[in-house]
Parts: sequence; C-alpha cells; structure tokens
Amino acid sequence: MTRTVRRKLAHSKEKNKEIVGSDSDNPDDGCLCSSTICDLDWTALPDDTAIQLFSYLNYRDRASLSATCQTFRLLGSSPCLWDSLDLRYHKFDITTAQLLSSRSKNLQKLRFLGGESADAIISLEARDLCEISGYFCRDITDATLSMIAARHMMLECLQLGPDACERITSFAIRVIAICCPKLKRLQISGVKVVTGEAINALAKHCRQLVEVAFMESDSVDEFALGNLTSVQFLSLAGTKNLKWNSASCVWSKLPKLVGLDVSRTDITFSSVMRLFLSSQYLKAVGSLFVDITENESNMLSYWRKVKSTDRSMDAIATWIEWIFSHFLLRIAENNPKELDAFWIKQGAALLLDLLQSSQEDVQERAANSIATFVVIDDENATVDAQRAELVMQNGGIRLLLDLARSYREGLQSEAAKAIANLSVDSKVAKAVADIGGINILTGLARSVNRLVAEEAAGGLWNLSAGEEHKGAIAEAGGIKVLVDLIYKWRAGNDGVLERAAGALANLAADDSCSMEIAVAGGVHALVMLARSCKFEGVQEQAARALANLAAHGDNNNDNAAVRREAGALEALVQLTFSQHEGVRQEAAGALWNLSFDDKNREAIAAAGGITALVSLAQSCSNSSQCLQERAAGALWGLSVSEANSIAIGQEGGVAPLIALACSDIADVHETAAGALWNLAFYPTNALLIVEGGGVPALIHLCSSSVSKMARLMAALALAYVFDQRTEEFAPGGPFIRGNLKDHELR
Repeated sequence: MTRTVRRKLAHSKEKNKEIVGSDSDNPDDGCLCSSTICDLDWTALPDDTAIQLFSYLNYRDRASLSATCQTFRLLGSSPCLWDSLDLRYHKFDITTAQLLSSRSKNLQKLRFLGGESADAIISLEARDLCEISGYFCRDITDATLSMIAARHMMLECLQLGPDACERITSFAIRVIAICCPKLKRLQISGVKVVTGEAINALAKHCRQLVEVAFMESDSVDEFALGNLTSVQFLSLAGTKNLKWNSASCVWSKLPKLVGLDVSRTDITFSSVMRLFLSSQYLKAVGSLFVDITENESNMLSYWRKVKSTDRSMDAIATWIEWIFSHFLLRIAENNPKELDAFWIKQGAALLLDLLQSSQEDVQERAANSIATFVVIDDENATVDAQRAELVMQNGGIRLLLDLARSYREGLQSEAAKAIANLSVDSKVAKAVADIGGINILTGLARSVNRLVAEEAAGGLWNLSAGEEHKGAIAEAGGIKVLVDLIYKWRAGNDGVLERAAGALANLAADDSCSMEIAVAGGVHALVMLARSCKFEGVQEQAARALANLAAHGDNNNDNAAVRREAGALEALVQLTFSQHEGVRQEAAGALWNLSFDDKNREAIAAAGGITALVSLAQSCSNSSQCLQERAAGALWGLSVSEANSIAIGQEGGVAPLIALACSDIADVHETAAGALWNLAFYPTNALLIVEGGGVPALIHLCSSSVSKMARLMAALALAYVFDQRTEEFAPGGPFIRGNLKDHELR
C-alpha cells in the first residue's frame, strides 16, 4: 500500500487577486537554446559519449532513437546498454518481449511489475539473466515462476515482493532450487507455507546460497532452515507461527549466519538472547554496534563509513540497509499510534539516511516511506506537520529533490510522491519552492512515464494550494504542462488526469493564471474531461476547475469561454446527477458561477439545468453544507431571469428552497433566501411560497439569522410575497398581509 495525498480546495469567489511574478526575464538560463540544439550533429559525438547518453534513456526511448539512423542503430545495440532493464513503469507483455529479445542476449538484471510482465519474461530469450526482481507479484503462479526458473539456470538473485505472492507455493521454491544451482539470494514475500521439503531442496542444490528471506509467511519450517549451512543472512520478517525455542537452538548452530531479521514477529526475549549468545558470528557483528549507542539516529551513516573503510563489511552494511528499508516501509504503512515517538526521535533520521544509500531499491523504499509516514488522512489531505517539518529541518527536501533529478524513473516517481505529500504542509511547500522544486516537478510532469508524470502533477497540485506559489508555477511553464497532460494521457489514466485537473483548479482561482489556462487550451481540456471521463475524482476536479475559471466575472473572458465550449454546460448539468457528492457539489458550483452571465442563464436552462438543479435541491437535505449552498446558489443565479424563475416554480423548486432556508447554516439559508426573493417576484411563485410554509421560515430568518444578507433577502422575499400583485391569489389576503407586514417592519 502506498499513500498519496490528494489536495482538495473550495471554490474561489474572489475576483481581483494579484500575483507577484519573478524578476527573471530569461527562463532558459543555464540551458542550451533551441538553435544550438538544432545545429548540433549528434551523430558526430564520440561513441562513448553517445553510449553514455543512451544509458540515460529507458528501453523504449533507446529503441526509438536507434531507429533514427544507422549510426545510432549500431550504438544503440551496444551490449553494455542492455545488461539491465527496469520494466516496472512500462507496459511489458509478450509482444514487447519479442521485440526486445534481439537486444537481450546479454541481459543480466531485470526488474518487472505484475503477473503479465512475469509471463512475458520467457519470451525475452535472456538465458544469461543473473538477477530478477519482481514487484506486485500477487498474480504470479507456480507455473509461471517454475518456467522462469527453468529458462534461467544462471540465476543468482531472485526477489519477489514486497506484497504477498499468494499464488506461489513451496512447489515453485523446489523448482527454483533444482533449476538454479548458482542461486545466492532468494527473497520471497507472502508464501503461505514454506515446507521443509522446499528448504531442504535449497540446501541440497544451492550450495552458494548466502541470503534467504521468507517474509510475511504463515508458516516456515524452522528446523529445515538449520540445514542452510551456507546462509549468512536470514530474514523471517512478519512470519507467523514460529516455534522460537526450537528455532533459536537450531539457527544458533548455522556456521556462517551473521544477520537475522525477525522484525514484526512474536519472538521472545529469551530466544533473542539464546541466539545472540550462542552464535559466534551474530555476537561478533553485534559488538560492532557498541560505538554508536550514543547516537542511534546516525547508525546507518556509521555503517556506511565502516563499509567504505572495511570492504569485508560491505555485505553486512548492504543487508542492514535492505532490511531497515523494508521494516520502516511496513510500519509506515500500518502507522501504529504507539510509534509516534519513534518517528520523531529516530525513524525520520533513519529514512533520511536510507535516501543516501547506494542501493536504488533502498532509496526508493525510503522515499516511499517518507511519502507514507507523514500522512494522517489521505482523503482529507492531512499530514503530520511535526513529521513533515522534521524531514525538512534535517535536509530531507534537498535529498528528495536530488533523487527527483535522477535519470532513473523509479527514483523520480517515489521522490516526487514524497515531495507532493510533504508539500501539503505550508512550511514545507515554501521550502520546496525556495530550493527550486517547482521547476523540477514541472520537468518531471513532462515525462513520458505515466507514473512519474502523475506524481509530479500531484506535487504541483499541492503546491498550487498556496497563493504564493501560483505565479511561480505559471512562470515555470507549469500551466501548459498540466494542460498537455490532459491531452497526452486520456482514458484509463485517471490518476494523472485527476492530479492535473486538480492543479489547474487551484491555479484557476487566480485571475492571471485563469487567463493563461484559457490561452493554453485548458477550457477545452477540462470540458473534455467533464464530458467523457467516468472516474469521479477526475470529474470532480474538472468541474471545480471550470467553476473557478467562471468565478472571475468581468475580470476576464473565462466565464464566456466556458459557455462557448461545445458541450460544457450540458456536461456540468449531467454531473449534477452523479452518485458522488463531491462531483455534484463542484458541478453545482460551476453552474452557480456561470449563472451570473445573462447568456449563460438561458443556455443552462436550455441544457436542462433547471430540472437538474431542482432535483439536486430536493435530494440534498442530508448532504454537506457546501452542496446545499451551491444547489441553492445555482437556482438563485438562474432565477434572475423571469422565464427561469417561473420554470423553477413549475418544476417544484420552491419547496426544497424553503427547506434549505430553514437550515441553521448561514451560507445555506442565505442563498436559499436569495433564490426565494427572486422567485417571490412572480405571483404564482409567491403563492407557492405561502402554501409551502415559506412565510414562517422567512420570518424566522428575519429575526434570527446571524447573516445580515440573509435577513435582508428574507425581508425582501416577504415584501414581494405580499405585494399588491399577489392579493388576488392569497387567501384571506388583507388579514394575512397585514400581520406579516408588521412582522416585516419589526
């Protein structure tokens, strides 16, 4: 599980905001100008330089560049460029594998994501693979894993996790043991039962096995583990039902064991002491911790120094970083309340140390842990300010931004996610902006990798919540980038679309930014999302963005631009029928803002807006304050027109407005009273107000509302209700009018 904070802000109704732009007149300082790039003969570069440039590209871009000319075709086929592939962030199926197979003869290291990619590995024809790392392997079966093992007999390292490999059994572990005799590292998470037969097969066939990890299992044969005499590092983190008394006796006799990870298990203190006192190697390694007890938060830095001066400690330090990164991510995901003090005193510092690891997967997990442990409530965009600011104060923002600059897409994605979540805190957001984070995130949002672009857009979404950052995002080219994301990533990419629309919604609250959004084609893009996207999060943010664009009134032409966009009003009207309250709320808000324009009012009515909004008002009595206010507000705006006012009465709009006028919330009963005031101008509506019990409700508002505007609207509505034009309709007119007139005057 990973957490990503989704920032949601209310509509902006302010009309005259100023933004302070940057003093820089040259946004391209420090970059090659386009003319210089065009004049370069890239094929004339030295081979080693060109190959180095190729190495910074993902496999798709390498293949595309290789297809441009014969020179690049030869360079792009260099074996050194294809000794490692990270396929986690790209679609990798059998067809893609077959296309890559000719370049994969020398492939040594492969990282993949999910079951479909696992099935495709066989088609790569990379029989010399030494290392395979699989992520999110929940759907991988024994058959698939057995076939992978049978085709890759040179395999030295196999890692599957961190989520549970629920469909893998001990049968596949036996096949791995038999087919991969050179195996040195085996790490599998979530195999329910690891039998003694499977472990003994590893002991028999894999004589070079140095590291074994059976994590998150329900049962592991602890006696059989004692036969793994070559193992130096053993992890059973999160494993259940271990017999610790017998296990400690057996494992303490493992001749080469130097590292044992039993985190998140129910191991007893006596078993720990027995292991520690009985194992010569564990005791020796434990003595190395003596010098760092006074400053435990710097433990990993200490180990890194030890590793640099004593190469014999390299494997130990590497393993310690690996298990710490797993452990911290797991507890960050669960986030138990009793570990609050741990995060403040040690945990945050450990994560920042792990960001500086030489292991890419450790750095990724550390960034993911930071993104996760700061979150209190991801749905309501709440982070722990103390934790977030602790990361900032200890240099974490700069470390994360440095990782975000990496050419490795895994690091880019995880670092951008951490920056995004931290930026919910206003102090951290300022630090991110001050260090140049806006430019970095804007650059990452241009990535052809969807996950990188998604997390970067999320960062811009959260940063754009601050008024002081809107101008900087616009200056960095962020508005154009966000609009382009909507056109680039269409259906099926809901995460990136929601974040891009959310960021544009925040930016649209600023007058200057709203005009730039329109110039960049943002109105069309947002209407396209409102019309065609079925994901509710995207619909909500698109509607919010359109509402904010329409909120500027006479300051710019965005209100009219929304109306002129084909299908815009119809889409917003349809969204008021959504099953998701947030979507209905934002759609109603957009229609409210649009209704201030005369032409919009008639167009909304023609699109079925009156029927939709009356229905919304009738059904929102138990909904949020914001939805009630916006439903009443939209009807208020539409009711300025005589035809619309009469139509609202005919559609049954009077009764729900009276009900909303009885609300205890000032914003709600204020807008409802405003709508009733407009409706009361017409005799048929005035009669409906009287018959529907509106008079007592309006009198109550006149005497008790805390809102001066609500009291005024209620008084005006009462005045119109008992105007002389309604006398012929009001039963017992003079008597009722007189009594109510007295109330009105008081």
